[in-house]
Amino acid sequence: MKVLGHKIELLAGLLLHDVTMAGLQELRFPEEKPLLRGQDATELENPDTFLSAVDTDWKEHDIETPYGLLHVVIRGSPKGNRPAILTYHDVGLNHKLCFNTFFNFEDMQEITKHFVVCHVDAPGQQMGASQFPQGYQFPSMEQLAAMLPSVVQHFGFKYVIGIGVGAGAYVLAKFALIFPDLVEGLVLMNIDPNGKGWIDWAATKLSGLTSTLPDTVLSHLFSQEELVNNTELVQSYRQQIGNVVNQANLQLFWNMYNSRRDLDINRPGTVPNAKTLRCPVMLVVGDNAPAEDGVVECNSKLDPTTTTFLKMADSGGLPQVTQPGKLTEAFKYFLQGMGYIAYLKDRRLSGGAVPSASMTRLARSRTASLTSASSVDGSRPQACTHSESSEGLGQVNHTMEVSC
Repeated sequence: MKVLGHKIELLAGLLLHDVTMAGLQELRFPEEKPLLRGQDATELENPDTFLSAVDTDWKEHDIETPYGLLHVVIRGSPKGNRPAILTYHDVGLNHKLCFNTFFNFEDMQEITKHFVVCHVDAPGQQMGASQFPQGYQFPSMEQLAAMLPSVVQHFGFKYVIGIGVGAGAYVLAKFALIFPDLVEGLVLMNIDPNGKGWIDWAATKLSGLTSTLPDTVLSHLFSQEELVNNTELVQSYRQQIGNVVNQANLQLFWNMYNSRRDLDINRPGTVPNAKTLRCPVMLVVGDNAPAEDGVVECNSKLDPTTTTFLKMADSGGLPQVTQPGKLTEAFKYFLQGMGYIAYLKDRRLSGGAVPSASMTRLARSRTASLTSASSVDGSRPQACTHSESSEGLGQVNHTMEVSC
């Protein structure tokens, strides 16, 4: 049945291809203000810098917000009613350290080239950031979320699909709770919806006294097994966190993240007037990640009819770095659940690739959708998104165990 389902899906994609290609136009990338790769020759020769070979496509912006400047990089320009993909990194990282491996993955590039992509760096966390002055008050997690509408307005986005990791996932979830009309979907990796209790707070303080800041942050990013094994990835990130991110600025962000409040969400029907995320959500965590318990609890507080829980087998704390292929596949299905059809090269097909990569919103006949779009760039649909296994689109399963 799975093989038959795959053939039907492929046949449908081929039939729809001729209909959609006529209405597609590629995004035009403006040429002004390129974000150049590092000027230091030693940095260019260092494979640990996580710099992309296509960084010249990206444009830098410093955007004024009610709580200070926000550094972002963007590729592409708004097109019709298509949402932008907006990312927010974890504490200890920046957009390069957190997302370059994932967004440089070939199949992911096939998807993202049809969207505007906007990477947001938390205040003072970008490469080369100046140190904040003495007495600077770092924005709270709520204020970090309240800075994002300025980004949306600056670029003229109608709404966004957010991809966040750890602290960035918390910020994007808070953003979606405060400004639900600006968010069409969320991919939240390693999210912890709970604030720190007194015991956790004391443990964090003690760790800060006995460990360096990079090592303290590493215990947030990686599993104990990864740290004990001291893998090459852990060693590389220890070096990058210590050398690339301003340590004083990082300390402020770290302190604020550990002072966060509960996300204050509840599954509809469990409490009166329950607040929850209204958009489709894909939760992602490795089965050996320090954030596993937090993500499981977050899943229990979200609407199961619009939530996908992706638990990646044999994965540690950074699945977007260690398993970008599996995450890309899941992201493709997540977009399809929201009404986007992807025609992507499929190397698993012996007969070649599905013709011409493209992505657009189409009318759908699947029963999981409550409404459908009337045109290629039609009005925004409100789709009911179910979890979908990477083995087939027709299966409804609210927890996906992805093995590698």
